[in-house]
Amino acid sequence: MRIGLAQINLHVGAIEANAEKVLDMARQARDELHCDLVVFPELTLSGYPPEDLLLHRGMQSRVRTVLDRVRDSINGIALYLGYPEYDDGHIYNGGAFISNGEVLARHRKMILPNYSVFDEKRYFKPGFEPTVVEYGDIRFGLTICEDAWLPEPCSAAVDAGAEIILILNGSPFHRQKQGVREEILLKRAKELQRPLLYINMVGGQDELVFDGGSMAINEYGTVVFRAAAFTEGLYYIEAEPRNGPEQAKILAADITPELSHVESVYEALVMGTRDYVKKNGFEGVILGLSGGIDSALTLCVAVDALGADSVHAVMMPSEHTSQMSREDAKTQANYLSVQIDTLPISHIFDSIVDALDDVFDGLGIDATEENIQARCRGILLMAMSNKLGKMLLTTGNKSEMAVGYATLYGDMAGGFAPLKDCSKTLVYELACYRNKVSKAIPDRVITREPTAELRPNQKDTDSLPPYEILDPILEAFIERDLSVDQIAELGFDRETVYQILDMVKRNEYKRRQAPPGVRVSHRAFGKDWRYPITSGY
Repeated sequence: MRIGLAQINLHVGAIEANAEKVLDMARQARDELHCDLVVFPELTLSGYPPEDLLLHRGMQSRVRTVLDRVRDSINGIALYLGYPEYDDGHIYNGGAFISNGEVLARHRKMILPNYSVFDEKRYFKPGFEPTVVEYGDIRFGLTICEDAWLPEPCSAAVDAGAEIILILNGSPFHRQKQGVREEILLKRAKELQRPLLYINMVGGQDELVFDGGSMAINEYGTVVFRAAAFTEGLYYIEAEPRNGPEQAKILAADITPELSHVESVYEALVMGTRDYVKKNGFEGVILGLSGGIDSALTLCVAVDALGADSVHAVMMPSEHTSQMSREDAKTQANYLSVQIDTLPISHIFDSIVDALDDVFDGLGIDATEENIQARCRGILLMAMSNKLGKMLLTTGNKSEMAVGYATLYGDMAGGFAPLKDCSKTLVYELACYRNKVSKAIPDRVITREPTAELRPNQKDTDSLPPYEILDPILEAFIERDLSVDQIAELGFDRETVYQILDMVKRNEYKRRQAPPGVRVSHRAFGKDWRYPITSGY
């Protein structure tokens, strides 16, 4: 038996379009790859995660209509796909096994994750029974995602006669996620002594990115097939039905090598940015290009995601902007063949300061004037976004967002933040990686000391510890929930730790107003992070 694995990019809420993609892929699997069965990701018809769309009154009828259409429209190949099942006032994260106009079996996800970015208990009722269906002389155990993360659902399927376990997945990316998945599934296959077929989706959905990495694992716990990461595609593996005392088995196929840590993060940024812009109906993007490292990397991501013709860079110098920054911004735009405009802000800044002269009489210059400069730039960029119909990308990183080193309604203004979950040290790693692919960032953008250039001779270290100290402290607090004392025990100055964590807590109000961005860490600001704004902790 030949089994197709449809690693596809779905669009949340686009139920009819998702169904059309299912039918196209099924026909391709049948006619071109000669598959007998094709397996799709979790919640194929609705996309994942559909969140409160599941509660919309029109969702139920639309899902039922397209499921019936898929059932009646394809013959000569069986399908196992995911969909939200509505029954007796409850919603289930379901899977349907379809063949020749008939639903042979339905599975209801048994283990509902409710941690990190997952909130499935808000919507779904769990199933309680394993599901086994016989097709082509093979008994398939039907599971969905978390069902395979714990031993009980798969064990119950094996006890019910399953010979090969099919696992529909909507598993989002974070650093080293593929290794985590494989460790769990290898263990499960060895425990069960059964092959596993794992199919994951690809694509960006708001802050989440799904990286694919679909795979097949034999009964000995060995990966015998792995699909390419961050790539939509249709693959197949061969399965042999049971022969006398021998159980059904799967045969080895191509194993795509795993991407390196930095390469996988970069691909996640590109895919997340591309899908967010395109699925929300924007033709292109605008961003402020300062000559600094963050905007330089954001420009690379935007060009790689959308193409140079869809990216518009804007240099907005002030009296504090160095000649180096002006030159490097233009040089990078030339490297990447991107349109760049120069819009000086000094006269705008002066007009605002003059308007406030009486109100500010007797008060010295402080961060207010720095923030005014940033807000001048935000006004220009948002105006261009409105007029040209292009989404504004913000360029800030996780380190800055953590401690509030950003201007609300200034450099934080925009629709999407590709680097929102990338620490400053990771930004440098990614920039170096991208330059190895092809020259895209001037060398001195990477080597110069970072500065916001909002006052004379300003450096980031005037306000913050060096990033090689700041970032590990932030990681320990944000991703590991360590206390001041616990972080100090790692070798950091206690007072420094206290000051940094205090900044994190005080700036939650800014982060709540920041645009979404690509999640690449174990805990990103957004779905993962739910700190109160008002707190005495």
